[in-house]
Amino acid sequence: MTEPAEPSALAGAVCSIARTQRRRFFWAAWWTEPPCERPFRKPDASNGGAATWHDALAEAERVAGRSLTAIDSRWARAWLRALRGETPTVDQKAEPVKPNPGGSAGPTRASVWAILGLPPEATVDEIKRAYRRRALETHPDRGGDAEVFRAVQSAYERALIKRQKGDKRPKRKR
Repeated sequence: MTEPAEPSALAGAVCSIARTQRRRFFWAAWWTEPPCERPFRKPDASNGGAATWHDALAEAERVAGRSLTAIDSRWARAWLRALRGETPTVDQKAEPVKPNPGGSAGPTRASVWAILGLPPEATVDEIKRAYRRRALETHPDRGGDAEVFRAVQSAYERALIKRQKGDKRPKRKR
């Protein structure tokens, strides 16, 4: 499977798939027009409960009656927020949910800096601010995914350790 594409670069039908709190997959599909943040354009169809990422895509394609291109999970998460009556903001730093090569689904592993949305040279204060922001976005009590929240916590701890050590590594003897 290829990388999720940006919706603005697409001319065809798209599908956004996000993992839910119950470890299922929710999909939202747009085939008449691409998704838009302002004003938020609701999907042509959506549904949840698929056991795998591939099942969610297959169901979305069946409903759409055509092949769909996978895009970032942030669009499906925005629609989930809208369904709960919240503001459907599209998180620009959300990590895409992509299928793993082995066939099981779930997010691929990213660097601590990508998870927190920071450059590698970030300071301890910037790391703490980014962690608080990402924790609020991904916390299960606020509609986020528990697995992503745990990844954010782990990334925060690893980033602090890296920053405290100053990324110093012993030099190799030649």
